[in-house]
Amino acid sequence: MNERLKKCLKAAIPPVFWLGVWQLAAWCVRQELLLPGPAAVGRSLLALAGTTDFWLSVAATLGRVVLGLLWGAAAGTALAFLTHFSSWANAIVSPAVRVVRATPVVSFILLVYLWTPRAAIPWVIAGLMVLPVVWGSLTVGLAGLDGKLLELGRAYRFSQGKLLRLIYLPALRSHFSAGMLTAFGLAWKSGVAAEVICPPSQAIGSRIQQAKLGLETPELFAWTLTIVALSLTLEGLLRRRLEGVNRV
Repeated sequence: MNERLKKCLKAAIPPVFWLGVWQLAAWCVRQELLLPGPAAVGRSLLALAGTTDFWLSVAATLGRVVLGLLWGAAAGTALAFLTHFSSWANAIVSPAVRVVRATPVVSFILLVYLWTPRAAIPWVIAGLMVLPVVWGSLTVGLAGLDGKLLELGRAYRFSQGKLLRLIYLPALRSHFSAGMLTAFGLAWKSGVAAEVICPPSQAIGSRIQQAKLGLETPELFAWTLTIVALSLTLEGLLRRRLEGVNRV
């Protein structure tokens, strides 16, 4: 057996195994309302994928998650540098960021619902979940910077921009990458959760809510599979991109 075939089998066996477990469980339950089988969910997914509404919902949710990821990462990065260089800022900001990290996402969704238009809630919530993760990763990275390198840079009279480009950014790349990969999963899950609780007019979360209310269990599973597939695919692309940046 050649190496390529071994890799293919290794990749195929886990999904086949879990599909078998799923099908066996569906046979045991014998109620599609409670647990539809893979075939029923597959048919539902194919039917959904043939509609314009499906792709519009996917695009809308993806846009909100990416927007939340971007603003949360930008804010977390800025706050990490601010709290690193200013003890006063650290004393004021750090407790607030830790409170955001410790507060359940449902509480934030309900609070933000009072102050924000419904369509904006998912990306606001996604960003709030991303911010403390990126802040925490970069805070650890900044604290671990080699002081001798900084002293050397100052001895050669590096400008602040040159210090940032030649010392800070290379040292922080791995921390930023790790934070972003963790943050992406949180942004995706929290953004969809916000859509389910406060459904916008066009969103995956809104369709999940409709499927639940209509007792369309195969459709509910189909939307869930869509979320998982998108999340894994996008996380893989993000990982490859960040690994490429780290090698530069």
